[in-house]
Amino acid sequence: MTAIALALGASLAWGAGDFLGGLGARRLATLTVLAGSTLAGLVAVAAYVVAAGDAPPPAGTVAIAACAGLAGSVGLGALYRGMAVGAMAVVAPISASAAVVPVVVGLALGDRPSRLQLLGMAIALGGVALASREPGSAERRLAAGVPLALLAALGFGLYFLLIDPASDDGAAWAVLIARSASAVATLGVALTLRSGLPGRADVPLLVTIGVFDVSANAMLAVALTKGLVGLVAVLSSLYPVVTVLLARALLGERVASTQRTGIVLALGGVAVIAAG
Repeated sequence: MTAIALALGASLAWGAGDFLGGLGARRLATLTVLAGSTLAGLVAVAAYVVAAGDAPPPAGTVAIAACAGLAGSVGLGALYRGMAVGAMAVVAPISASAAVVPVVVGLALGDRPSRLQLLGMAIALGGVALASREPGSAERRLAAGVPLALLAALGFGLYFLLIDPASDDGAAWAVLIARSASAVATLGVALTLRSGLPGRADVPLLVTIGVFDVSANAMLAVALTKGLVGLVAVLSSLYPVVTVLLARALLGERVASTQRTGIVLALGGVAVIAAG
């Protein structure tokens, strides 16, 4: 039950954090939201690592975790921007197709995914195709934010692929290193592009986003050490459901029936991949 509760907590935290990140990117520069929330999360996880007193990992693990952090930054930045310009109810589920990336990489390296994973890939990609199309137009053009959602999926997929081996030498250290690399990169880009500083009124929002995100990562890491890996993966992959529900309840977002079908298929396919 502990692993299930932690996995559900991770989904809730990720979904709420993503929703708030999308809201923040609608009124602030995306880089400002990303850099501010990343710094807040970094402070939180650094405090935990210092309190735990665990030894740091070897250099090889540090490099892998840092690469994971950079990939995660690309994913989060693309997700926040995508939700700022498009419907959260469409962008968030498409970003969850990140689960396809580790399977595809495994195929390229000679792995043999299960039939269930291949079925899940087919369902998820079919769902993405349905959710991505803007209904009612002769050109059947992509809905706003979809290219960014696909970029987010790639970034998240690479993050999950890299953070897994990096966590073998300590999940907390892996998250700290990844978050540090992300903070350095996003702050550097934000300063170079002069994206602007947040106002005092925006600081609580950015801190909340960062705490939600790093809490979700920590809960997932602990849940995976408790067993029931397949169930944990399924439950934690359903975080877009929280984002979709919040967008509908608080923003009144509505999507076309074909897109709703695609959203359900995309999330279902992700769950099947995780279960496989």
